[in-house]
Formats: sequence, structure tokens, C-alpha cells
Amino acid sequence: MYMYNSMDYKAVAGRRTSVVLALILTGVAACFSPTDPRAVHEQVMVTSVDPLVKVLRETSVFPSHEAVTDAARGEHASFQFAVRADMPIFDLQVEANALETSAGDALPAPKTGFVGYVRVSRSTPTPSRDRLRPPSGYYPDPILEVASIDIKANQSQPVWVTVRVPVEAGPGMYSGTLVIKGSLGNRQFSREEPYAVRVHNAQVDTTSLWVTNWFSLSPQRLGQMNDRVPVEPYTERYWELVRVIAAQMAEYHQNVALISPLRLAQYARAGDELEIDFSRFDQMVRIFEEEGVIGRIEGGHIGHRESTWSTPFVVHVPALDDEENDFVRVPITDDRARTFYSTFLPALVKHLRRQGWLDSYLQHLADEPIEANAASYAEIADFVHRWAPELAVIEAVHNRDLVGSIDVWVPQLDYLDQDFDFYTERMQEGQEVWFYTCLAPQGEYANRFVELPLIKTRILHWINYKYRIPGYLHWGYNFWRDAPFDETTGIITESGNVLPGGDAWIVYPGPGKLQSSIRLEAMRDGIVDYELLMKLEKLYPEEAAEMSRRVVYQFDRYDTSVEAFRQKRKRMLEMLSTDTGV
Repeated sequence: MYMYNSMDYKAVAGRRTSVVLALILTGVAACFSPTDPRAVHEQVMVTSVDPLVKVLRETSVFPSHEAVTDAARGEHASFQFAVRADMPIFDLQVEANALETSAGDALPAPKTGFVGYVRVSRSTPTPSRDRLRPPSGYYPDPILEVASIDIKANQSQPVWVTVRVPVEAGPGMYSGTLVIKGSLGNRQFSREEPYAVRVHNAQVDTTSLWVTNWFSLSPQRLGQMNDRVPVEPYTERYWELVRVIAAQMAEYHQNVALISPLRLAQYARAGDELEIDFSRFDQMVRIFEEEGVIGRIEGGHIGHRESTWSTPFVVHVPALDDEENDFVRVPITDDRARTFYSTFLPALVKHLRRQGWLDSYLQHLADEPIEANAASYAEIADFVHRWAPELAVIEAVHNRDLVGSIDVWVPQLDYLDQDFDFYTERMQEGQEVWFYTCLAPQGEYANRFVELPLIKTRILHWINYKYRIPGYLHWGYNFWRDAPFDETTGIITESGNVLPGGDAWIVYPGPGKLQSSIRLEAMRDGIVDYELLMKLEKLYPEEAAEMSRRVVYQFDRYDTSVEAFRQKRKRMLEMLSTDTGV
């Protein structure tokens, strides 16, 4: 009989422990071998996420999503991949291989970027129920055009891929791989993720929805595209950057440009006569024409509130004795105003006609008239119509009591909702009605705020379609403050309202360029949706109306399910693809 010896047990146990420990350490060493990329492959999570879903840094679980996008010929297809690990990732890089069919047909080279994060420190006063609330206060928005990026442990980093689908592309499935690589500590990794575009026979050549985003060309804002060096107006560098802005606007389907002949013109006295030189205005318009923006010109405002929100409107008159050729503000009843505008307005009409721009020109008078200053607005409008009856007046408006003063009405979205019968009458009488958004409306209305789910930005142009509204206006294209990649909110001091995150800009400055945002991408795709719905209406009017109704229930009630939206849009593409002429 074997006698148990505790010393023998300890010896055996010790040997076994050593062996097990050695095996464990060997396995760990193998898993973390810097020479084997597969060793860290499983530690880096790469997940396909629908590009209409905002990936918060804190998000760790994502709904299942196949990296396959349905697209019409002539639009863009977008993809988003979230990268995450429980250790820091350094030097994350992305290479997007060309998408090809099995027959070898290829789409243009994809464009890649990393979604950056910006701060929203002040929420909107009346937020929507579905407002996003990241604990950090940082939201995804800019698409950074950088070669690589670092990621902190346990933070998600979106990779953005955009593929242009040319009109001449043949229908079919175009497949490729996205290579995502970097370092997890001192260990290299590389992942290949499949992605594909299903190109339908539906086609979009040009877009018909009138879209304008007002832009700033101030020395400081252009300076943010110029190594922080302010850009002197009308210099060679100034015109170069104007062209950069125009080119990006055209790429994202903006087809109306706010350009002020009043501000760009140069004035001089010749005896008792006023000489007006429109050459700078012409140069500006031609740049936007050449880059493909101008379907219409929005003539900049000639008037402004005298002081506060409810005060009467006054007009700008050049101070000819001022060496800087500045402007003074006086009522339209002032002799200086009447003398100047009785010369300027006929000269502008004559010049626009000579350049071939008169039919595409719309004139702003003074922004957002309300009941308290409607009378002063109407007085300015009467004077303008007397001296330039050929000019159609467009205005962002808060007031209905200006019939006869305005030709293209642009109410805020909530006012369009509240007074829809009035604006329907305007359309029935042959006038145009657009809508605009800015820091309002809030609540459940669609808008471009950084805090909102991205689908609410895309739905803006489904609203255009459903309610037969042919235009959209927003004031904030590039009104950056000093740190646009950080804080995005601000305070409007007069009213105490919060300027919502993202309201003042939808693009970001880069060195000699502009960088897009996921909100701008959603706007571009929504503009295309409008065009596809218009095409669908020609073939299947009842189906087009029902499809838009099932996305936009009311002005401020929508189906914001991304999955349901994708199903509807795919169905629309399939219906359009049955007719090769569409």
C-alpha cells in the first residue's frame, strides 16, 4: 500500500505548476508576438456601421450591418467602419481598394477619412426627444483628411469611405476590400474588411432642388484655410480660396450662391454722376459659374435692422467720401438712400441683363422681417420695385403681411408648418416658397444640429419633396470661430438663445481646402433623394407620395429608423431601375 507523502505531492504539484505556467507564458508570448499580425487581429474590433448612425466615442456595441450600399448612377456611396480596442491604437491607417465587378469594371478610387469629434457644451434650450447625449460632450462631425490617427483605449473611432458612382457606371455589384492597419502597443496588425456597392440602373444627372448655404469670405475665416494668416480681399490668394469654396459647394449639390453686387461694386464720382464698377462682382459670379454652382444668384442684402430685433430696417449706402469706401445705414426715406438706389438699381438690372444673369438673379432686401418692422421692409420693397421691377425679391421671412413685397418666400420650417395654408396660396398664385432652418426650429423638427441623429439632417429634403417646396436655405456654411474643431456652440447675446452646435458651419477648414462633415454628406444624399423621388413620381406618382409619407408623417414627425429608411430607398432604386430611361 502506497503511503501518502506530502513532500512528494508538493514536488509534483510544483513541477506541474511550472509546466502549466510555462505553457501559459509561451501562449501569451505567441499572442503578443510583434512579428505575427494575426496575434493581435482579434483584439482590434472593426465593425461596419451604417453611415447614417453617429458613432459616439463611448459606443461599444453596434447593430449588425452589412457593408453593402445601394446607389444610383450619378451619386455617392458612403461606408463607415468603427475601430476599437481595449488598448491604445497608434498610427491607424486605411487603404481602400478599388471596387470592381466580376467582369473587371471598376468605380473611381474611393476617398477615405477619419471622423473627428467636436464639443457641444451648451445643449439647445428645447431639445428633441431623440437628441444624442454622449457623456463626454463630444460628437462625431468633421471628416478629417489625415494620413493616420491614434485611438485611446476603449474609444471608438469611425473610418469614413466615400465612393463616387459615375453616371456612366454599369449596373451591378462592385466589391472591394478596406485594409485597416496600425499598431496595438508595439505590435502591428492588419485587417481586411469587405465592402460593396450595388449600383442600380436608376440615374441622377443634375439636381433640381434649389440649395443655398451662405458663406463667409472674411480675412480671418479664409485665414483658417491659409495657415492662420488672414487673407486680404481681392488678392490672388483670396480668389484661389473662393474657387476652393465654390468647387466644394458644387460637389455637394449647392446651386445657389449668395453674392452681393452692392458690396463688391466699386463707386466713384464723375462730376455729378455716380460711376459703378461691377468687375469684382463679375469675377465672383464667374468663379461660381465655372465651378458649377450657379443655377441662381442670390443678391446680397441691401438693408439691415437699425439696431435690435424689432427696430425698423435701414439700407446701406456707400460713403463716397470715405477712403475705405465703407457704407452708412440710413432709412430708405433718406435723400442719400433715394439718390443712390435710384441710380444703383437700374444700373444693376442693365448689367445683369448684359451678362445674361437677370433671369437667374434673386434680390435680398433685409433678413427675417417680423411684424414689428414689416412696414419698413415693405417701404424698401416698394422703392426697389419702382426702380427695378425686373428684380425678383427673395427673403427669409417671419411674417405673412408682405404680400406684394416678396416673390420667393423662405419661411423658417416651423413657420411653414404653422402657416402652410398661407404658403400654399402663395404657390397657387405662382410664387415660389422655400424653407430654411437655423438655430430654430428646435424640438422634434428636422435640422442640422450636431446633437441630432444624422437621419434628421437627411430627412430635411424629404420634407422638401412631400410638401412641394423647391428650395432650402441655411445661413451657416463656414462661419467658423477661432477653434472650429473644438467648441461648436455659442450664445446670441441679444436674446440669450443658444447657438446650437454645428449651426454656424457644416464644413471645416484645412490647409488650402475645406473638409466635409458627416452632416454635409447627409445633406448631399438627401438632395439626391429629392431628385429620385421626383423621378419616381413621373413613373409611379402614388408610390412616390406614399413613400415620402411613410418617412415624413408631418412637418415635425418622422420615421427615423435607419433600417426602415434603407429599405424604402432600396425599393425606390429598384422601381426606378425598371425603366432604363430614368
